[in-house]
Amino acid sequence: MNDHTESQHQEPQGDNDVFENEEGNGALDEQSSLRDALQKLAQAETLIMHQKDEVLRVQAEMQNLRRRTELDVEKAHKFGQEKLSAELLAVMDNLERALQVAVDRENESVKSLLQGVELTLKSFSDCFRKFGIAQLDPLGEPFDPQVHQAMVMQENPNVDPDTVTAVMQKGYTLHGRVLRPAMVMVSKAPSAGINEKV
Repeated sequence: MNDHTESQHQEPQGDNDVFENEEGNGALDEQSSLRDALQKLAQAETLIMHQKDEVLRVQAEMQNLRRRTELDVEKAHKFGQEKLSAELLAVMDNLERALQVAVDRENESVKSLLQGVELTLKSFSDCFRKFGIAQLDPLGEPFDPQVHQAMVMQENPNVDPDTVTAVMQKGYTLHGRVLRPAMVMVSKAPSAGINEKV
């Protein structure tokens, strides 16, 4: 009977070993699947971060593109009439010359013609102002190579050097951009005389 009792006691122990092995394998499987799940979660989070960065980058590019397009459209509106404006400058110059050349201002027919030219010139000036065309008449101002073109340099002790002393042709700007520089005469410092006393 002892043998039989021992064999009964040993059988459950064998079942316990199998059960413990199954529990051990189950715990390992759970740990392994938990590790896999955490690894996949980390990969998904990394992917989401990269995609967020990509979306932000694309949004920033779109905003920059929108701003550049708005600026291009604004410049096109401002400077689209640049060629036409430059061509109209010759008409303005001719109207101004016509007023300067008129010989017999007392003659009634010449007087009415001059009034017509003056009114046309005024209308032209108003139109230029309306569309952002400004006249450069720099007489007495310091010479600025950005908006003036020096045609002649002349000694003049009465004014500071590099001062505009005469305007040969007025200049014009379109919304601050030079359409045509003013052609000017510029003063320079008098050169030292040969017979100066020392």
